Amino acid sequence: MSKDPYADAGFTREALIEAIKLGDGRFSKRELARALSLKGDQRVALKQALKDLETEGVITRTPEKAYALAGRLPKVTVLEVVDRDVDGELLCSPTKQKYAGPPIRLAPGEGEGARGSAAVGIGDRLLARLARLDDGSYEARIIKRLGQSAHRILCVLRKPGDERTARLSPVDRRSKYELVPARGETRKAEDGDLVIARLSHERRHGLKIAVIEEVVGSADSPRAGSIIALEEHGVPTGFADAELKQAEQARPAKLGKRVDLRDTPLITIDPEDARDHDDAVWAAPDDDPKNAGGWIVIVAIADVAAYVTPDSPLDRGALKRGVSVYLPDRVVPMLPERLSNDLCSLREGEERPCLAARMVFDKQGNKRGHTFLRGWMRSAAKLSYTEAQAAIDGKGTGKAETLKKAVLEPLWGAYAALKAARDRREPLEIDSPERKIRIAEDGSVTGVEVKQRFDAHKLIEEMMIQANVAAAEALEAKRTPLIYRVHDDPSAEKIDSLAEFLPNVGLKWAKGERPTPKRFNRLLESARGTDHYETVNEVVLRSQSQAIYDTDNLGHFGLNLDRYAHFTSPIRRYADLTVHRALIRAYGLGDDGQTNEERSALQQIAEDTTANERRAMAAERDAVDRFIAGYLADRVGGEFAGRITGVTRFGAFVRLHETGADGLCPISQLGDEYFRHEEHAHALVGERTGGVYRLGMAVTVKLREATPVTGGLLFDILTPPESGTTIPRKRDKSGKGGKRGGPRRRDGKRGRRRKK
Repeated sequence: MSKDPYADAGFTREALIEAIKLGDGRFSKRELARALSLKGDQRVALKQALKDLETEGVITRTPEKAYALAGRLPKVTVLEVVDRDVDGELLCSPTKQKYAGPPIRLAPGEGEGARGSAAVGIGDRLLARLARLDDGSYEARIIKRLGQSAHRILCVLRKPGDERTARLSPVDRRSKYELVPARGETRKAEDGDLVIARLSHERRHGLKIAVIEEVVGSADSPRAGSIIALEEHGVPTGFADAELKQAEQARPAKLGKRVDLRDTPLITIDPEDARDHDDAVWAAPDDDPKNAGGWIVIVAIADVAAYVTPDSPLDRGALKRGVSVYLPDRVVPMLPERLSNDLCSLREGEERPCLAARMVFDKQGNKRGHTFLRGWMRSAAKLSYTEAQAAIDGKGTGKAETLKKAVLEPLWGAYAALKAARDRREPLEIDSPERKIRIAEDGSVTGVEVKQRFDAHKLIEEMMIQANVAAAEALEAKRTPLIYRVHDDPSAEKIDSLAEFLPNVGLKWAKGERPTPKRFNRLLESARGTDHYETVNEVVLRSQSQAIYDTDNLGHFGLNLDRYAHFTSPIRRYADLTVHRALIRAYGLGDDGQTNEERSALQQIAEDTTANERRAMAAERDAVDRFIAGYLADRVGGEFAGRITGVTRFGAFVRLHETGADGLCPISQLGDEYFRHEEHAHALVGERTGGVYRLGMAVTVKLREATPVTGGLLFDILTPPESGTTIPRKRDKSGKGGKRGGPRRRDGKRGRRRKK
């Protein structure tokens, strides 16, 4: 009888599976280690065992980074209400396909509206807690609603003729059907207005009937893209009266027992159009003879905790929002402007409270130590990245030139040491240029440009990273619970997909090779200078896990760091505020630190903040799509250079070089023949000629349609397919070429179409 491979580590395979079964989707690696009483090196073996079981398909990881037996639903997940059964009960389906399986019903009474809210309806998305019933089905209880309700739908009112022909067109690109305004409703708004509609009742057949609850404004307004994105994703806007009252009544903090940093010339370096300034930096050579060539760096952060007290109206509102949302024409702040642009903004020449990390580095950039202090500062200058960089490059003017010798040159000297340490650490270096949309005063788009990235940007970024690391290390040293910013290793499935794609561009990833940032960087470097560089960057980016907030430290794969917390932006990220409070409590810096109630709720706060961050990112992305679609609407019929960034069974996605906009060329528009999707080759292949449209291929497209209200772009690809290209057949497990199967027909079935 073979020995259990993990017996020497203090547990068995079966014991681990039983612990996972007991957790039922709630136990993370830390909880499993606790359940099995594992310590030290035993936890290393546990990590490998979990990877083995996941690879074998015995277990799966939930979105919350907990573990569950494969085929079982997690305790908490996101559901969409999809139907009603014959008894009128609401039926739900998990939004993640890997959780598809047994039926899920809302528990009795869960679908009813509470405290004035609308009842749950078909199309609603919910964060729900699941309970498995004896018959194998599941019952769901609602934790909270997510995004736009099916009962409040953002639409455009179209009135081509009389009231009978009027329609409400949902702006959500996923909505397939229009709505019919109820009798008399069209008088509330004009043709082309954005309105919020509510389903009044459902017809058994035909289009659904809706009433207009609110008129938002003209859909043709230049700023409609942001309004639609915010409403569609359910982003909270505005502040409750209690929040505004608390903000207005707030009085400036006082020096008190704070460390006086007013004589230290801390400066802020931000984008030209920044309105709030929440971080300031200073550096100087270390005069300790034991650290010759070393540096002292101070990163000072606005002391938001001095004004946003636990469980106050401002605190509850900030938790609900989670993050600030940055759209092309506006910012939806996490905190009222009285704080974000005034009391908590490190304005030039004005005294402000701060929480500061004082760090000491040796001449190689290795951190020798850090301390945290509650300070009182006065910013010596507000500089833009461009101004600071120009001064260092010998082209400075004004304040930047005046501060060059005493302030900027020491900052760049410290950065040189930090950069050397960063280069040795080798974080993941994906080349993904950011684009900025230029907006006129009326909200219209005047252009799209690639953001310039200077050493000044990298300096601030690296100093913020070091402060975030120091915060995590400081709290761990004090055994204080905290919320980490974690970025897990890429999943085995994503690495397999990457390895399968790379031979198509002449590169490879050895089977079983462990993913590391260094290995990815070597791959990216090997593609540099080739036609495939952009594509390889794209597929490497897609292979990565998404970063989340968590109380369980999984490390940060992308930055190649063992521990990392967000400390540097409590004005715009709630997780950072919790880290500030934890530091205040751990180091006795005041009586307004982390409470016992907040400490016990940190995991839920982490999950909520992750969800709110995803919501903000989706809204930001959709708003950008709509603004660019509006910008391109006058250029329909024009030709653009681009690159294929995705191939699917329904068409090819193309990204334009000029604007970075993404659009679709439907498979039906690719030419005179039918193209089938070869998934393993990431290509569309013509049945008759064998011509190929592949991932990463440079193409010229004609803009066929631009729809600002949805952000959708449709293209015709003008570039002919690559000819004579042999698509490698996917290999089966024996290593021999696998069967392709017959050509796929338009109905998705295998077999040849009859000749007409």
